[in-house]
Amino acid sequence: MTSSADLTSSLLQDAHALQGDIADLRHRLHREPEIGLDLPRTQEKVLRWLDGLGYEVSTGTETTSVTAVLRGGGRPASAEAAPVVLLRGDMDALPVQEQTGVDYTSQVDGAMHACGHDLHTAMLAGAATLLSERQHQLQGDVVLMFQPGEEGFDGASVMIREGVLDAAGRRPDAAYGLHVASALAPGGTFMSREGAIMSASDGLTVTVKGVGGHGSAPFMAKDPVTVAAEMVMALQSMVTRQFDIFDPIVLTVGVLQAGTKRNIIPESARFEATIRSYSSAAKERLHSAIPQLLHGIAAAHGVQVDVDYQDEYPVTINDVAESRFACDAVQELFGNERYLAMPNPLAGSEDFSRVLEEVPGAFLFLSAVPDGTDHASAAFNHSAYAVFDDAVLADGSALYARLAIERLSKESV
Repeated sequence: MTSSADLTSSLLQDAHALQGDIADLRHRLHREPEIGLDLPRTQEKVLRWLDGLGYEVSTGTETTSVTAVLRGGGRPASAEAAPVVLLRGDMDALPVQEQTGVDYTSQVDGAMHACGHDLHTAMLAGAATLLSERQHQLQGDVVLMFQPGEEGFDGASVMIREGVLDAAGRRPDAAYGLHVASALAPGGTFMSREGAIMSASDGLTVTVKGVGGHGSAPFMAKDPVTVAAEMVMALQSMVTRQFDIFDPIVLTVGVLQAGTKRNIIPESARFEATIRSYSSAAKERLHSAIPQLLHGIAAAHGVQVDVDYQDEYPVTINDVAESRFACDAVQELFGNERYLAMPNPLAGSEDFSRVLEEVPGAFLFLSAVPDGTDHASAAFNHSAYAVFDDAVLADGSALYARLAIERLSKESV
């Protein structure tokens, strides 16, 4: 049996030997970014990479997803059912006009891999090769989840509905996801934490319906603008007065619209907000507390209000045992100095939370800040200026592979 030290050495050596090919795939993906659930050119590149590696490959019916299952050849004959590990990489881009100036800049107007999903796809493809070369060692099966539509399209839910969690014939024993960052920490640093690692996300659209009139005679109208303004401020007070500060809520109004001219009281006003929370209890309570508050304010002013509260993504929660396992894998591969325990979760949201609701697992971050760039001031994910360094690609592939190999071995003991 291969020792842990031998596995570490061979994985890193083979991953770095693949670095050029992984980077080439990443650059081709970056030049042709695709948005949403329909990513035909991205899917084609992934399928071409997987061809001949020994995977059972299937594609989505509702989206251009790719699911690849590798059957391990090292499972003991006495085992009743092979353990299963799932590895996920998301593939979609953002509606951003790239301004980085890199030589593999997006060739698609208005679209950019501004969140690094091109790296995720390329790293998971690299891991596919590393695992294929070690198929005889695998003491179980590996499911690779190449997912479209993470950026607001809930692609994970679509793939779960399509059957990705049952692709190997039984539910995975563990699932792992990896996400790059263009800021936050020095390049090459892996980051994670036990428990909540990313917030839940909900959406709010509010339309206040008043009675229009002349701006000089507000007493003859019912001004929806002042009511909407009061609602915006009341929501900020609510999250600090009705919710525990140690289970925080972030509520940001990003859209506020009303009126056509300064001396006309409009018939309606509307605003939209994003709401982030870190526990299922807080998320559930928000569903009732926010409409109650807004309807109360509307009633006090004699206007009508439509409240559309959209339930979006749950909290991304790392299983404690799987988080510790992933942390150990990072430190064994790269050394203790390459791992940073996050003191707090991020306020961003992730649809990998859907997978972690069904399967114990862990989500990790990997800083791809280029060498010589100040991570504290670098453009962050989703920026038109966000730059992600190719240097992390081989390490990401090695970690994906290590997580699968070691976790299958642990489950088979």
